[in-house]
Amino acid sequence: MEKTGIIICGSKGRMGGAIISVIPDYGGLLFIGGVDSNYTSYEISEIESGKVSPDKFLTLKEALHSTAGIKNKVVIDFTSKGASLIHAEEAALYNVPIVIGSTGFSESELKTVEGYGKHIPIVLSGNMSLGVNVLLNIVYDASKYLGENYDCEIIETHHKKKKDAPSGTAKMLAGAVAKQRHIDLAEKAVYGRCGDVGEREKDEIGIFSVRAGDVIGEHKVIFAGNEEVIEISHKAISRNNFARGAVKAALWLSGKNKGFYDMRDVLGLNKYE
Repeated sequence: MEKTGIIICGSKGRMGGAIISVIPDYGGLLFIGGVDSNYTSYEISEIESGKVSPDKFLTLKEALHSTAGIKNKVVIDFTSKGASLIHAEEAALYNVPIVIGSTGFSESELKTVEGYGKHIPIVLSGNMSLGVNVLLNIVYDASKYLGENYDCEIIETHHKKKKDAPSGTAKMLAGAVAKQRHIDLAEKAVYGRCGDVGEREKDEIGIFSVRAGDVIGEHKVIFAGNEEVIEISHKAISRNNFARGAVKAALWLSGKNKGFYDMRDVLGLNKYE
C-alpha cells in the first residue's frame, strides 16, 4: 500500500516538532518535507530501511515542486494566518490537500480559504483535539438546557509567545453559545472589560485572554445563574494531542476530492442541531 507523504509547514515550530514526532506511529504516513522560513540549506531525501531524512525548504512552493513525483501527499500547516493564506493558495495550485491549524483569521480571510476548498480538500480548525471538539457539543447543550438567563463568560490561557488573542478555540466555544442562543457573536462578544463599562448586558459573551509562561492551552466556559455557577473546562497536557488530531485530519483528507471541512467533520461528530 502506498504511503501518504506529509509536508509540514512550520516544521521548526513547537507544533511542527510535535507532528514530526508522532508521524512514525502511523504506518500509512511518511514525512517527506519540512518548510520553514529559517531554513538556509537543503538536504536530499533518503528513504533507507524506513528511515527518512526529509528535504528542508524555504517555501511550500519549492517543496511541492520537488515532491511532484509523489502523487499521494498532504500538507499540514501550523504557521501564522498570513503564511497559511499563501500556503492554501499554493496547495490549490498544485492540487494537494492541506490541513491548517493556524488561528486568528478574519471572516474575509476564512472566506478566501473556503474558496480554495472548491478545488482541493481543506481542513481548517482552531483546535485539532478530540476533547475540545467534543467540548463544543457539551457547551452548546449546556447553553440550551440552562437557558439565556445564565450568563456566559469564557477564559482562555496560553503561553506568552502566542501572538493572536483570543484563541481560535475560545472563538469556537463562544460561537457554539452564540449559535444556540441565535445571537450575532460579532455584536455581543466582549473582549475584556476595563473602566466604567456599566452593567453586563443580557446577551453578552465575555471572552478573556491570559498570556503567561509556557501554558499549552487552557479554556474555561462559565455559565452563571443567580443561584449557581457551572464551569466547564479543558486543559491540554501535551501538544501531541493537537499533533495527533492534525495527522488524523491528513489521513482523512487523503481520500477526499475537494471541499472545506473542520475537525468535527474529521471526527464524525454531530453538528449542532
